[in-house]
This record gives sequence, structure tokens and C-alpha cells, in this order.
Amino acid sequence: MKDPSKTKTFSKSFSENEAILYERLGLDKSFDVGVRKLNIFNKDVGIYYLTGLVDNLYIIEILRELMETESRLRRAEDPYLAVKNHLAHIQVEETDSMDHAITQVLSGLIFVLVDGEAKVLIADVRSYPGRGPEEPDTERVVRGARDGYTENIIFNTGLTRRRIRDERLRQEIMQVGVRSKTDVCVCYIEGIADPELVDIIKKELKAIEIDGLTMADKVVEEYIVKQGMNPYPLVRYTERPDVAATHIFEGHIVIIIDTSPSVVITPTTLFHHIQHAEEYRQAAAVGTFLRWMRFVGIIFSLLIVPFWLLLATHQELLPPALDFVGVNENKNIPIALQIIFAEAGIELLRMAAIHTPSPLATALGLVAALLIGDMAIEVGYFTAEVILYVALGAIGMFATPSYELGVALRITRYGLILAVAFFGPIGFVLSLFLLFMSLVQLKPLDKPYLWPFLPFDPPALYQIMVRTTVPSVRWRPSIVHPVDKIKQVPKKE
Repeated sequence: MKDPSKTKTFSKSFSENEAILYERLGLDKSFDVGVRKLNIFNKDVGIYYLTGLVDNLYIIEILRELMETESRLRRAEDPYLAVKNHLAHIQVEETDSMDHAITQVLSGLIFVLVDGEAKVLIADVRSYPGRGPEEPDTERVVRGARDGYTENIIFNTGLTRRRIRDERLRQEIMQVGVRSKTDVCVCYIEGIADPELVDIIKKELKAIEIDGLTMADKVVEEYIVKQGMNPYPLVRYTERPDVAATHIFEGHIVIIIDTSPSVVITPTTLFHHIQHAEEYRQAAAVGTFLRWMRFVGIIFSLLIVPFWLLLATHQELLPPALDFVGVNENKNIPIALQIIFAEAGIELLRMAAIHTPSPLATALGLVAALLIGDMAIEVGYFTAEVILYVALGAIGMFATPSYELGVALRITRYGLILAVAFFGPIGFVLSLFLLFMSLVQLKPLDKPYLWPFLPFDPPALYQIMVRTTVPSVRWRPSIVHPVDKIKQVPKKE
């Protein structure tokens, strides 16, 4: 329940407004909240600002203009109108809501309070601290754009607008979080994106009742798609503006959250998570080759360890030509347990590498590769075959473009290994069947997760399997239900 005192409008009394703002903004407690008072045309004027989020040069220019206006005009019949007409800024709005004005100040804007008026003037002078656009570490390309999203929502919307100069591009901003009031922008092209889907996403965002979005995009994802305990990613993250713009042209909706360098692309399917920008920066044949290698690597990394464990523990399943598969020497620790320990060791090393300072990360990798694995074999804890196949599985996982999908596949691999260890061939087949059925029943935002495989869409599946040339793609993907289905009209001969 909101405090009634926090839903009031401004009054015409400057001193009354000043007392309320003094208490609500904590001017005597918060060092970064400030007010600059002037007397213009015999009227008290107050400019309220947040030092850490504003550009001081803009405020100085506004102050200079107001002071010079007072010295030039000497008197004005309507001081508020004179201040408004001489407010040196390109983006100015009026409001009589104290809640809205305070929220804007805490977002980096300023408002000008004039004695005798029950409304204020708001100007956008934000200058958010942050880094410049850089190429994302997880989405590098050999040839292509090197800019990437940052933690600044203003920069991010600008990077998107630079690539989409369509007058129908809509970037609707709203504030989510009862206390944090985090800026969230919904980007889509009107006339392409499904209006019902846009309304659903905006409705879900407005319905979020939480103190703040400290984890930004991930919190928004969990509210929108209701992921629960499912490890598989139901939205796609990207830090590349060109990838986001491509999806917007197709009819997807992009959600930009302030303080996060990743944007959320929705709706998505499983196959969106195994595509990479590098495929579209090379020739179609090269892109297809890279895509197929990625497919093979992902499937190989998921199945190689549990399948080898199945063959190593059930030699009767091996044909004579493959009788060399298995363990050449016996150890005291069972093979399945060796694999679990090795998988856990690689996972711990991966986590250690993330938290290790960059100058030491290379040394950590060398220690892990040269000493730990070799010494574990020499001591007798692991066999060489276990280290080999676990390493091959790890390499394949790192080839997955989506970090979230890679983690989900690692969890799935643990499940397959345990199923084989406890139930043998039946466990392997049954676990794969359960995995397939769990993916079939996933429908984030009522979109089939395995489209275009299920439901079967041959043309769309062909474009998934083969990186077709851009001039040959006429239709937008039907999974997003685009209003304008035609992507491009073929040239007449």
C-alpha cells in the first residue's frame, strides 16, 4: 500500500514543495542529491539534480541562460513561461506529479521548480557512468562490427536505432521495480511484430512487483517466460547490436534493461541458441560448414561421454570392429565415478578461471592441463580414456554459442551419465526419450521450443540446417507471427 503523501501533486507554494522534496529526497542525508536555488524575476527557482548521473556542463549552460535571461528582460509578466522559453535544452517536458518528477531526478534528469506554479519543467541531462561500446567477449567474429551493447540504456537504444532507421521502430520505455525503478525498453517494428505478443510482454513487465532488478535481464526473463527449474534457455541473450537488429527485422521483440550489457530477444526456439553471427559474416557455403561443425560438436559433446561409458561397461554391445573401445587397465575407482569426478573437476576449473584475474588465468589453464590431468593418471585415480573423452566433451560444449545452452547441456550430460551408470542401455535410451519429450512440451510465450522440427516446417528447417544466401530468403519466420510476412520481394528479370 502506497503512502498517500507520496501520490500528491505540486502546490503553488515554493516553500511547501521545498519542504516535501527536502524530506523525500533526503537532501540532508544523501550527498549526491542537490538543489541549486536562484531568484529570477523576483521568483524563487530551484533546480533539483543527482550529481552522479548528470552532465554538469548541461546544467551550467542552463543556469547561465536563465541568469542572462533575467538580466536582459529585467521583468516578465509570466516568470514560469519565461523560464520555460529560455530553458536551454532540446528535450523538456512538464508535469504536475511529484512522484514522476522525483523518479525522473533519480533517473538522472533534472526538474525546475518555479514559485507560484503547481508544475515543474523536466530536462534530460543524463550522463550515465560506464564504458564505451566494445566487442563482446562471448560473440567475437573474425570480420564484422566491433561495437557492442554497454550498461547504458541510452547508448544501447542508439546502437539499435543506428541500424534500423525505420520510422516504425518503436522503443517504448517503462520503469520496473517498486524501489529501483529500472528503465526497461521494449523494441520492435510496428507493422512487423505481432501486436498481441507486444501487448503480452508489456503487460508482463508492468505486472512485475519487486523491490528492484538488481540482476537486470535475468529477473525480467524469469517473470516473462516463467522458466521455473527448467535449465534450457527460453530467451536469447546477445551483446551485439547487429544480431539484435536482425531479429527485430524478423519480427522478434528485443528488451533492453538499463545496467545490463545483454539484451533479451524473444520469442526464441532451441535452434536460435546454436546460431552465431560469424556464419553470416562469411560466404553461404562457409557459413553452412561452420554451422554443421557446430551442430556436430554440440551433439558429440552431449553424447560422447555417456555413450562411451555405455560401451565400456557393456562390452557385449560392441561389434568386433570396435572391440578396442573401453578401458585398457583397471583402477580401484569405478569408471562411472571417475567420469563424475572428472566432469566436476572441469566444472570447478571453469569456475575458477572465471573468478581468476586475467594475468593469472593463463597460468591456471596450464596447471590444469599439464599437471592435474597427467598426475591424476599417474597416481591411479583416473584412466587415460576417461580424461580423453571428458576433455573431448568439454571442448564441444565450449563450441556452443549460447552460454546458457552450454550449461543446460552439461547438466543434461550429468543426467545421461547417471542413467547409464545405474540402468545401462535402458537408462541411456529412456533418458534420451525423456529429454526429447521435455523439450517438446516447452512452449515459451506459447511458441513451440523445437520449431521448425516440431511442428514440422520444411522450408524453415532447411534454413536452419543450411545457411542460405540473404537474397534467397523471402519470408520472415512464421514462429513470431509477423504482420508483414514478406521480408523482401524478388527482383523481376
